[in-house]
Amino acid sequence: MLGDASSVPAEALVIEGSDATFMKDVVEASKTQPVIVDFWATWCGPCKTLGPMLERQVAAAGGAVKLVKIDVDRNPAYAGQLRVQSIPTVYAFVNGQPVDGFQGAIPESEIKKFIDRVSGPPEPSEVDRLVELGTESLAVSDWGGAAQAFAQALQMEPQNVKALAGLARVHIEGGDLDQARQIAAMAPADSREPELLSVRSALELAANAPPPSELDQMLARVREAPGDHDARFELANALAAQNRLDEAADQLLTIVESDLEWNDQAARKQLLKVFEAAGPMSETARNGRRRLSSLLFS
Repeated sequence: MLGDASSVPAEALVIEGSDATFMKDVVEASKTQPVIVDFWATWCGPCKTLGPMLERQVAAAGGAVKLVKIDVDRNPAYAGQLRVQSIPTVYAFVNGQPVDGFQGAIPESEIKKFIDRVSGPPEPSEVDRLVELGTESLAVSDWGGAAQAFAQALQMEPQNVKALAGLARVHIEGGDLDQARQIAAMAPADSREPELLSVRSALELAANAPPPSELDQMLARVREAPGDHDARFELANALAAQNRLDEAADQLLTIVESDLEWNDQAARKQLLKVFEAAGPMSETARNGRRRLSSLLFS
């Protein structure tokens, strides 16, 4: 997305380049910001038309791109390497490579489209692709595939928060909470990445999981006294601790439906923690929020 044109001084976005500074001004600079190179000459009529339009649109982009102007008469080397046959010729560099370009003076509206195109979202990196693959594997309960994808991403980028959260989630699903905690602890403590917040909530809910025998007793208590909100709340927490989040949400929604204000809205508050633990885009969260909304606003 283009920035605010007033946020970056126009003179900082347009510079006179040369063969001597081409590597620094264009190749290296384009690894952090798209760079447009205008090959021109003082005697070139169309260059005098194109140049001001390029400068206006680069300034309007507000820092999304930078423009380097190169006089080919004084600096023929890189124009020759790039096989510039006529001027004006314009190239866009991204990540050290020319990715787009045009020749001749084109309408200003087309220049804007060109800048929008080259300053758009970058191609996802290999790490991003691995994290996406791991996330897709999680969605279909392919724990092995997810673990492999996240682990490969972390080999390339050990502090990638999404990969750390994803690998921690794999271990939660596998019941290895200690390993999940160790992995989650490797992420920055102040990170607000949704996937990491979800994992931390799941680990918090799992901190006091009761043994299976106690869970059976809790279920029996609720069956015998369905109106006992304390018993149902305790059961919901025990289910959440065992990562049975759908069942926990059902128990909490039952309390909300019966008495929203019970225990200072404890059931509603715990529901939100269950939704966060499940993940904001999970079926548990989406279905549960719909049901909660219908109860609150019916």
